[in-house]
Amino acid sequence: MSQDQELQKLKTDMLGAIESAPDSAALESLRTQALGKKGKLTEMMKSLGKMEAQARKEMGARLNEIKTVLAKAIEARGRVLGAAALNEKLLHEHIDVTLSVRPQDQGRIHPITQTTDEIVTIFASMGFKVAKGPEIETDWNNFTALNLPPDHPARQMQDTFYMPQKGDEPTVLRTHTSPVQIRTMMNQKPPIRIIAPGRTYRCDYDMTHTPMFHQFEGLVIDEKTNMGHLKGCLLDFMRAFFGIDDLPLRFRPSYFPFTEPSAEVDIGCSRKDGKLTLGNHGNWLEVAGCGMVNAKVLKNCGIDPDKYQGFAFGTGIERLAMLKYGIPDLRTFFEADMRWLKHYGFVPLDIPNPALTAAD
Repeated sequence: MSQDQELQKLKTDMLGAIESAPDSAALESLRTQALGKKGKLTEMMKSLGKMEAQARKEMGARLNEIKTVLAKAIEARGRVLGAAALNEKLLHEHIDVTLSVRPQDQGRIHPITQTTDEIVTIFASMGFKVAKGPEIETDWNNFTALNLPPDHPARQMQDTFYMPQKGDEPTVLRTHTSPVQIRTMMNQKPPIRIIAPGRTYRCDYDMTHTPMFHQFEGLVIDEKTNMGHLKGCLLDFMRAFFGIDDLPLRFRPSYFPFTEPSAEVDIGCSRKDGKLTLGNHGNWLEVAGCGMVNAKVLKNCGIDPDKYQGFAFGTGIERLAMLKYGIPDLRTFFEADMRWLKHYGFVPLDIPNPALTAAD
């Protein structure tokens, strides 16, 4: 059999096989046999280099012609098989739109996630950026840099989980998200405007305390920020978060090693008949701590306290969620009770992500 006859037979056989290919998998197998890297035509193309110039020219043209014919045939058969497969799928997959809606189990957005989204959205609109840091922190970042040296009595207020020491530096599960502030100040020059939400850890467990909880803190550092800016910032946030335009705030003098002066933040409420109601009702509820950043903290982070100053604040995310959504016990946030989540959780399409609402 001459080479020309061999090529004609290959073309005829492949066209017949392509035309009768029963499905897409068989068609792909045929394409590989003929046109793949190790296919028959490909191997013949590789042998052209051994031929004389005229013979190579003629054989190359012949091979390219057959290759084009087979490629078009494969494409045409692929369209036929694709249409057939789609028709078969449409024939067997259909929905009876006259049936009533079937009940569906639907997931819920956890109150912690929803509350965090709301907090981030509000502060983002005020020009704050989100900052994050590790949950296993150095003793320096968690305590010492925040004006809490090893012998400071205030450390006992944050009794926590210590980790095995690595080298000369003790490590600890962070007791607050303040180490994120330290890391930011040590790696970024003022002006600084951040919030730091995240998990924190302390050795407590009762209706209002758990060993793990969520906290967010805010930090502003520049040359002109003062206590009035701090009060205005928290007033705007609390009123936006709770949706109460005339919600009163009270700042009580307090003590924190990392701020000076320091204050506890109270919001107005009522406890009439044992029911807590937020608003301008003549009573008060503590919700956060704040103050102007201590000059020693600025020095520890390499910031000149004679040139820069700023404020910091912080509170528990669970605490805000409990107040806003009427959740009585902090421990239930972490018990993985689907009944609780179904009651207090949020259906995604019913309660939109505030970040998306703000974007609109």
